[in-house]
Amino acid sequence: MAVTLALVGLAVAAGGIAAVAGFGIGSLLTPVLALLVGARLAVAAVSIPHLAGSAVRLWILRHHVDRRVLLGFGLASALGGLAGAVLQGALPGRGLALLFGAVVALAGASELTGWVTRRRWSRPAAWAAGLLSGLLGGLVGNQGGIRAAALLGFEVPKESFVATATAVALFVDGARVPVYLASQGDQIVALWPVLVVLTGGVVVGTLGGTTVLGRLPERMFRRAVGVLLVALGVFMALAGG
Repeated sequence: MAVTLALVGLAVAAGGIAAVAGFGIGSLLTPVLALLVGARLAVAAVSIPHLAGSAVRLWILRHHVDRRVLLGFGLASALGGLAGAVLQGALPGRGLALLFGAVVALAGASELTGWVTRRRWSRPAAWAAGLLSGLLGGLVGNQGGIRAAALLGFEVPKESFVATATAVALFVDGARVPVYLASQGDQIVALWPVLVVLTGGVVVGTLGGTTVLGRLPERMFRRAVGVLLVALGVFMALAGG
């Protein structure tokens, strides 16, 4: 019961943060679930609540999507996501765990240093970063930080930033989820009680995120997320090694 309540709370927080920042579901849920079921299955399983939360968020923000950015950047990210999902099955478990931990820790460090919000990409670099973020999304389920930094290079308004980042995330999910289901479908289905809890929590957090988290100092919760990600990333890398 305690584990279930903790997962619900984390899922609600992840959905809420993503509603404000445009990412955060995979960043928070994947490393925690990996502690219970291993990195490979966690990446595949979390893609389900990630897909649900992103779909709800996109519906709310659908009128703010920048279609010009989405068509190019989103397709590049989707290609990266498909490639990452395919490559994930070829990586040995130890190598995947090490890569997973390193990426999660770096994502946390970028939050703590503010690198994500300060970095400005040229347009070609932003496209390359879109491909890279999709690749990491397919491999280790953690793509939001790089995607957010790359999207800043297109200089879209705040509402369009979150909406377009969400639409891009759905492009990546649409490319990677079928691969996960084909390769790990039975294992994912076996986790259905956990996935129902996580998906429900993410949807609730997404619906209430703008109202609740919008009143909190952004710097406070982003730093808290950064510390959590660094700690989980280091732990997973050490465990994988």
